[in-house]
Amino acid sequence: MAVVTNITSANPDTEAPVKEIKIAAQPLGVQIQVVALREANEIEGIFSLMTRERVQAFILIPTPLFTYHRKVIVDLASKSRLRGIYPHRGYVEAGGLMSYAANNADLFRRAASFVDKILKGANPADLPVEQPTKFELVINLKTAKEMELKIPPQVLMWADEVIK
Repeated sequence: MAVVTNITSANPDTEAPVKEIKIAAQPLGVQIQVVALREANEIEGIFSLMTRERVQAFILIPTPLFTYHRKVIVDLASKSRLRGIYPHRGYVEAGGLMSYAANNADLFRRAASFVDKILKGANPADLPVEQPTKFELVINLKTAKEMELKIPPQVLMWADEVIK
């Protein structure tokens, strides 16, 4: 399995998620290969590399570069028949296989309550830091069928949304 990351000065904390993925993969016996790029013109090359290295699946670490080029990434994954787990539902809506991430609508609602408190005079430094509490699994069944991948029924039941 590959972990695809974008190493730039604008995205300095790419090591933490990669480290966590490696720790989670170890007891499962899953071998992790880190595939890093710096610029958009390297995106096609990473899919060629993963194909040559016989990578079976990849996890895409969230970065603005990847979000901006999500359609290209999803199309290259499909062309390469690589199964991808993406950082938000936008990739799945664009044809990616699946995502598991914090629910953005919930994050925005919660952010609005912080804005309300600040506008009512609260000191931002006194407000607590919060972690996401609502996550969603989105699966694109059409993409799974195109990849001849059978998603187990129990996984489909866990999904918050299944795109058909």
